[in-house]
Amino acid sequence: AQITGRLSRDQRIRDLGDAGEQITAAIDRAQRFLTLASLVTLILAAVATAMAARRYALRHLDTVALLKSLGATQRFIQGSTLVQLIIITLGATLIGTAIGFSAQFLLAAILADFMRFELPTASLWAGALGLVTAAVIAIGFAVPHLFQLKTTPPLRVLRHDLAAPPLRAGLVYGVAIGALVVMIYVIVRDFRLLALIVVGLVGTTMAAVIAGWCLVRALTRFRGAAGVAWRYGLANVSRRGRESVVQIVAFGLGLMVLLLLSVVRNDLLQEWQRTLPNDAPNYFMINIRPESWLGISALFERELGTSPDFLPLIRGRMTRINNQPIEDIEFTNPRGRSFGRREMNLTWAATLPESNRVRAGRWWGSDYDGPLQISLDEDVARDMGVKLGDKVTFDVGGEEFTAPLTSLRFIEWDSFAPNFYFVLSPGEVGSLPQTYLSSVYVPMERRQVLNQLLQKYPGITLLDLEVVLAQVRSVVDKASLAVQYVFLFTLLAGLVVLLAAIQITRDERRFESALLHTLGARRSKILQGIAVEFIALGSLAGLLAALGATAIGWVLAENLFDLDYRIDPLLWVIGFLVGAVIVGLTGTLATRKAVNEPPVLVLRKG
Repeated sequence: AQITGRLSRDQRIRDLGDAGEQITAAIDRAQRFLTLASLVTLILAAVATAMAARRYALRHLDTVALLKSLGATQRFIQGSTLVQLIIITLGATLIGTAIGFSAQFLLAAILADFMRFELPTASLWAGALGLVTAAVIAIGFAVPHLFQLKTTPPLRVLRHDLAAPPLRAGLVYGVAIGALVVMIYVIVRDFRLLALIVVGLVGTTMAAVIAGWCLVRALTRFRGAAGVAWRYGLANVSRRGRESVVQIVAFGLGLMVLLLLSVVRNDLLQEWQRTLPNDAPNYFMINIRPESWLGISALFERELGTSPDFLPLIRGRMTRINNQPIEDIEFTNPRGRSFGRREMNLTWAATLPESNRVRAGRWWGSDYDGPLQISLDEDVARDMGVKLGDKVTFDVGGEEFTAPLTSLRFIEWDSFAPNFYFVLSPGEVGSLPQTYLSSVYVPMERRQVLNQLLQKYPGITLLDLEVVLAQVRSVVDKASLAVQYVFLFTLLAGLVVLLAAIQITRDERRFESALLHTLGARRSKILQGIAVEFIALGSLAGLLAALGATAIGWVLAENLFDLDYRIDPLLWVIGFLVGAVIVGLTGTLATRKAVNEPPVLVLRKG
């Protein structure tokens, strides 16, 4: 910040972003994934907090009714509840911060063998951020349920069927969600990621609500068409209509974000592995004379059984944009100014390189033989302030040519294939002064072919990329490890959501189980019925989660991570089965204690 104001127009600061397109691309994708994981974890925390606060409020209705019958005021109840929430929030902040700092040290220890430097100590800002996060989530998602307690009628002491008035928390939740969104944006500083996730979550929530009510209505008619356990389990789903819908929404959101993170994580790791295979080109050849290429290609075909591709290399300088001299253009971006005022590498090609994708405009096609056109990297176009249709003039060896900009491309720089910012259409540029460049993979045991190459073509410059590849692989390995490490925390957060959603109806199940015991029902049948209930809820939630993860994953892959996304129907099957198994198993185990509790104790407490 101090230096920026003193830079001249031809000076700029270079940082990690200038480490090379390959390194930058890997780091950028890893940072976006970690941002996504942080965002998902916050959302899971908000859902879990709302579920836990809801159950707390339901469990304390009788206590509040008794206090009010003894003279307690709404202000007293509200104040005492708020004090408890403050204590819990501070305690959670201290515990969470301690876990976070411990995780930082553990990560540093894990990476000690990978890095030649020490990670910086985590700042106290992390603890302050944890406090703000906990406060926003607690106020926004716990207070509405807790403050509902103050409206509990005192008559509930005698009539347990009386409850507090329905929660009208639309405005409160709206403010809470807005505050959470603003806080997340302040943390992640990525509006596109935030907008995509929020829209996806809203869509999934609405779909879960609609599907939940449809399930409740459908089971109301068909729940008697099976055995005792099935009738009991399906009856629970339809009888607890509102709670069942809430649980489906909670299960669906929790499973969706976990599936989404798993999908993006797998695609990211697979993309890194694909772009850095063991046979990635480890040598670049430049300064190849065009008339020598046939002999070079034949040499590699004979010795290695493969013929590498080549690209022409033309050295030129940009002189005008839309007939305005470069010297008279005021570039607002330092990188754009650097591109406009330096000699650059150009190439021409008939077909679109595999590591390139057209984002705007149209590629000229493999059989094109019309007027000269230009294709440009989309990031460079943005930095230079040029757009489709602009005419760019180049000077190559004293000869000038002008052509329109007809397409913008995204380049996968971490593919290690030869890539150029500027690509020209074939035709008249073939007569310009140029050389060829190429990349090839040469196994260690066949390096003697390089000696043959240089002996026969001494003018070629050979660049060994082994060190660069090793460095990039090291960065990717570290990024992969960080991705896996943070992913574990999100899995734990998802498990908390599932447990919180299951606990909503735990007290009600205790009473029902005790009553069924006194009527002669066996514990095994009750547990089977509960398992059927959670399997029904989990399977629907899992299917909705898979559909939501597929849709959001496709949008994120295409618009944020620049990955080739393939819709996998197997994910829907996995989502269905995972939801049924995890929710069914977790729900049954979590309520097993309630079912096994002696009926006499439960009925006396009730």
